[in-house]
Amino acid sequence: MALSSIKYGKWLLLLTLTISCGRRPAGATLTIAAAADLQFALSQIAEPFRAAHPDVDLRIVYGSSGNFYNQIRNGAPFDLFLSADVAYPRRLAAKTDAVFTYAVGRIVMWVPPKSPIDPAAAWDNPQLTHLAIANPEHAPYGRAAEAVLRALGKYEALRPKLVLGENIAQTFQFVQTGAADAGIVAMSLVLAPQVRGEGRYWEIPQSLYPALEQGGIVLHDSPAARDFRDALLSPAGRRALAEFGFGLPGA
Repeated sequence: MALSSIKYGKWLLLLTLTISCGRRPAGATLTIAAAADLQFALSQIAEPFRAAHPDVDLRIVYGSSGNFYNQIRNGAPFDLFLSADVAYPRRLAAKTDAVFTYAVGRIVMWVPPKSPIDPAAAWDNPQLTHLAIANPEHAPYGRAAEAVLRALGKYEALRPKLVLGENIAQTFQFVQTGAADAGIVAMSLVLAPQVRGEGRYWEIPQSLYPALEQGGIVLHDSPAARDFRDALLSPAGRRALAEFGFGLPGA
């Protein structure tokens, strides 16, 4: 049977967050395409950046890395691309040293707070009727989830139960709203203050899926783009990423 997918309104298909200070004098605009798993960690990095750069109109759009890659290839006017898979920036780079790695993602099985399903054994629970994962066709976290299911020998049995999210944030929302009984999602989302303690999760061993090495690239060079990249890679940026469960490259 083919993979199933639940369609929500257009507002769910691309989670967009614009960080701005309202009306501001004419100045630089910095538009960032960021993987959906970054939405909470990146806000901590963006806040001091905004305070230090009051003349920069910072706009961050969150969504699927694969979709962003296709949009950028078709001329989307992003200045900085922060992908959940370093392979996408590498394909866009004219020079290999233009690409930087900033984090290693981790995935968990997550269930709502009142769920009778044990997240560590969800694959075998008969009460699991819908399992949410990100779409493997364009979401790195979806490819990692599929790799886990295949490594465990569960993919064919669970394939009819899969619900595909457009990105990892939408995948998480499927479980939050009851559209799925459980989901394989980014650890960074379940550790967010807004949802921490809301459900239960089990960290999936990293040996079961290829490393989620996350990377970025400055697409349109400017002082603002370089400064944001540097803020992300700074000790403070690394602390913010670690707070939300990201590993650090080379660690």
